[in-house]
Amino acid sequence: MTTLAGFIAGMPKAELHLHIEGTLEPELMIEIGRRNGLELPWPDAESARRAYNFRDLQSFLDIYYRATSVLVHEEDFYDLTAAYLRKAASQNVRHAEIFFDPQSHTARGIAFETVIRGIEGALQDARRSLNLSTKLIMCILRHLSEREGLEMFRQALPWRRWITGIGLDSAERDNPPSRFRNLFELAHREGFLLVAHAGEEGGAPSVREALDTLQISRIDHGVHCMEDDGLVAELVRRQIPLTVCPLSNVRLRVFPSMREHNLKRMLQRGLCVTLNSDDPAYFGGYVNENYTEAAEALGLLPGDLVQLARNSFTASSLGTLQKQLYLNELRRYDIETPLQPSENRTR
Repeated sequence: MTTLAGFIAGMPKAELHLHIEGTLEPELMIEIGRRNGLELPWPDAESARRAYNFRDLQSFLDIYYRATSVLVHEEDFYDLTAAYLRKAASQNVRHAEIFFDPQSHTARGIAFETVIRGIEGALQDARRSLNLSTKLIMCILRHLSEREGLEMFRQALPWRRWITGIGLDSAERDNPPSRFRNLFELAHREGFLLVAHAGEEGGAPSVREALDTLQISRIDHGVHCMEDDGLVAELVRRQIPLTVCPLSNVRLRVFPSMREHNLKRMLQRGLCVTLNSDDPAYFGGYVNENYTEAAEALGLLPGDLVQLARNSFTASSLGTLQKQLYLNELRRYDIETPLQPSENRTR
């Protein structure tokens, strides 16, 4: 019989909100920086880890972009991506939809081709060796202009065979979704999956605006939707997925503590909530740590955890058959994995 933590560790799941640059662990950052002959403000990995103390999203982004400056060559992007995929596979992530931020690299003179070839090379190798399916989503930086975003989109089109979706990320405050209406209309016409960060720094109106102006299929974060009952009702009716990241929300002060997170209430309202790690190198845990810490702090029961995993597959951009295969795997796991009696309250 297994513990709740053991149940989480073995449970098949998908991850839908993961920034590949946010998986750059300090040890790998230092290694790549030295390999590329770059000076960093941190002499070693432990010094870098101590610097990961954020007041808000912007203070995080300042360090995040500084750390990613070590990524220069195709090999660097390959190593970064391969390290995340090994970790994901070890946590029984069966499918991952991975964000990347090419503008943060092209602004430093790194060719788009260098970025995407490195990432895609690791994804292809993982599909063969790790029993893990993947999709790639290119995010547009919302603190830059729509014109710059459109230029990035046009640069990416020759590589569209490797790109499933277009997202919107970076600082939400003072950068509303409607600024990118034209870009998302173009991406919609081109047939891309559309997602956007909203309702993290911004309130419920940010979520509403993203839904109404960007034709998106998923909301990344979205926790502040709970401020508007009408919006919640619409999200439930349409089953718009919300890719929630609890450890990220606590580290960036969206919630004062995990005990005050609204994840459980979102589930109880019938929202299609998924659980993800966002930028795990900075926020203290990958997807299993997010499940475990949320479960312990909020009193999530095994049935809640299975529902979160089920949502992660149904909310993915996989085809119907592949979704069903993963859902069948999850169902078998749920039936065949006995929990210790004290933890077996909802099976």
